[in-house]
Amino acid sequence: MAYFPNASTLPVAWTKATASDPNENCVECARLDDLRLVRDSKDPHGPAHAHAAPLFSAFLAAVAEGTLVPVS
Repeated sequence: MAYFPNASTLPVAWTKATASDPNENCVECARLDDLRLVRDSKDPHGPAHAHAAPLFSAFLAAVAEGTLVPVS
């Protein structure tokens, strides 16, 4: 995982889920080469975390399938 301290300086187009409420807390995602970036929509100038595309795809699939296991 990579960390970028100021997400707004990255040369990417951020997207928010179409189902999200514009006034609610949400995350935004972007693509940068073979990385998938995630940031907090309430803090666009804050940090972004980057993950390898296959790992991020597996995470999204697990969310969609409901197969994530809580960490305690």
